This record gives sequence, structure tokens and C-alpha cells, in this order.
Amino acid sequence: MKNVVILGSTGSIGANTLDVIRSDRKSFSLLGLAAGNNIELLERQAAEFSPRRLAVAGSGRAEKLRRKTGAGVTVLEGEEGMVELAADPDADLVVVAVPGTAALLPTLAAIERGKDIALASKEILVAAGELAMAAAARSGSRILPVDSEHSAIFQCLRGEQPREVRRLILTASGGPFLDVSRDEMAAAAPAAALAHPRWKMGKKVSLDSATMMNKGLEVLEAHWLFSVPLDRIEVVIHPQSIVHSLIETNDGSLLAQLSLPDMRLPISCALYYPDRCPRPFRQTILSELEGLTFREPDRELFPALDLALRAGREGGTMPAVLNAANEAAGEAFLAGKISFLKIMEVVEAVMAGHRVAAEPDLEAILRADRWARNRAKEIIGREEGNR
Repeated sequence: MKNVVILGSTGSIGANTLDVIRSDRKSFSLLGLAAGNNIELLERQAAEFSPRRLAVAGSGRAEKLRRKTGAGVTVLEGEEGMVELAADPDADLVVVAVPGTAALLPTLAAIERGKDIALASKEILVAAGELAMAAAARSGSRILPVDSEHSAIFQCLRGEQPREVRRLILTASGGPFLDVSRDEMAAAAPAAALAHPRWKMGKKVSLDSATMMNKGLEVLEAHWLFSVPLDRIEVVIHPQSIVHSLIETNDGSLLAQLSLPDMRLPISCALYYPDRCPRPFRQTILSELEGLTFREPDRELFPALDLALRAGREGGTMPAVLNAANEAAGEAFLAGKISFLKIMEVVEAVMAGHRVAAEPDLEAILRADRWARNRAKEIIGREEGNR
């Protein structure tokens, strides 16, 4: 039985993780849950799974939760509480499903203590990939990808020698704006940007899929997860979301992982690793599939891909700046402060004003993150003033 902690239990990944655990109580023991604002759902999850520890974002929410939970449940609060929960000495596996970099410090704490990490928050490796992977190498922590694309590559690489792999190919659905004009994108409302055609996800990931920044961040994550140079990682549009990613070997063979779009499959791959889940959640019947199509991404209409690659090549603190500026600009769009196309303009402007610190430590990364958010807010404020 594996002892599991979930950071971000009330989000889409967290809920799907609990669904996997619910289906096989003999294989998993749930030690702790962490959530942000959705305290009511966290209460229901705690009542069902009886974890001994809970963590919430603020002290007010923590006090409310303490009044409603039993005496045997410890309620932690804030970032320190999430760090303590992630570093639980009895935990075998920590599922990181908090969007953005909010779980950076808890994830690093878990890695340093040798916990296996089921990683759904790609921003952790984008902002601090070198630090995280170096810490994992020291502690023996295994970073197990939960993103469907990285899980697909992880599965395709099993049994392959690194020297025999020519390139990694990440597939992208293209999001809700795959076949719309630039003018339509410029006028897009938040609801349209969040209406993903294939996956049901949280607001942050859904918006990143609409801009294709999600795929740019995934390229940077794949670079760290699989120790593959950026120039050997490619992106291809695959609207059906059946082929979740591929690898190409030196002899030209393409190895792909296919399944219906269901996040419980990559989650189960991480939870059960190195074993396989004993039953399918959804069986893929090939004769029922639509035609599978692939095309190159439109890099002019979706500049996020090239911005992410540029950040990765510059290295140092630039990926953290890219990520933080993207989060700030995305939040501004959802709040109605800027238009959809302005998101990447803000990101590019923030990157242009950043002086990269090479080989940063954690504090330098956090400083760069704060600077980028503040700089993005300044640019957004000017945009609002010019309306």
C-alpha cells in the first residue's frame, strides 16, 4: 500500500486522483489533502477519505475547517502548512496538482526528503527545473509525470536507451482557437478561451491551452524530465487528442501512446508506477476512432511557443519570468483588464526588460518571479489607462 498526499485535491487533477484511489482502496492510503479556496469540497473529501492531515491557504479558512473536522485531524495553514504536509515522513508519493508555482516550495521540500512526486504542475520544472532535478538526483526522489503528454513520453521511453532517441514529439489539441482568425481571437471573451474542445481542466490550464503557452511550458518541462535538448523536442497539432505524444528513435521508428482523453490514465500510471493499474477506466476501441490528423502549429498566431523556447535557451531566471508574466497576464485577461492577444504581448514585454541571472539559487528564482509579476501588473495598468 502506498501512502499518498495530494496538493491541490479540489482541482480537476486532484479530483481525478481521488477517483483513482476510490476505485482501489487496498492499494492506497490517503495521508493528507491540501486545497486553496474550495473548503466545502475539501470537507467532503476529508469526510470520505479520512486523511489525518489537511492544509489550506489561509488562517481564516483553517480555523473554519478545524471546527468541522474531528479531533484526530490536524489542520495546517498557509505555505508553511503545505510544506509540512508535503514533507510528511510517512508519505511515499506526493501528488502535486496546484496550478502555477504556488507549490514550488512544498514540492522541493518533498523532493529533498526523497518522496516520489506525481507531478501535474509543469510550472515547477519550468521555474526551477535545474534545482528540482538536482535535488531529486541527490535524494533518490522519482519525478513521475502526470501531464498526459509527458506521461505518454515516459511510457514510450520505458526500455529505450537514451542514446537511441532522436527526438520527442509533444502533441497539442490546438485548443478552442485552432481554426479561428486573428480578429476573432482579438475579440474573444474569457468564456470562449476556457471552452477546451477535448479536456475538462481548471481555468489556468484551459487558458494556457488557448494561447498554446501550455505547450511551450510542456517543452521546457520535457527538457528537464527527460534530459533532452530543446532542439530535439517538437510540437505537432493533433486535434483528436488520441495520440498523447511520441518519440522517434534513431532508425526513424515512431513510438506513440494512444488512449481516449481521460486524465485518470496518466494519473494511474504515476500512482501505480512501476506497475500498471489492474483495470482500464475507459477502453480505447480503435475501430470507433475518427481519423487521426496532424499539422504544424501556426507560430505567428500562437507566439507562446517561441517565447517559451527563447526563455529556455536563455536559461537562468528567464523561464521563471516567462511563467510568472504569463500567470499575471492570464489573470488580467480573465478579469477583463486586457484582450486575449495582449496576454503574449505582456509576456514578451516583461521578458524584454529582464536581466537574466545565470545559475540562480532558489531565492534568485523567487525574486525573478516577484519582479515579473510586478512588471506585468505595471504594463497591464498602462494598458487599462489607455483604453
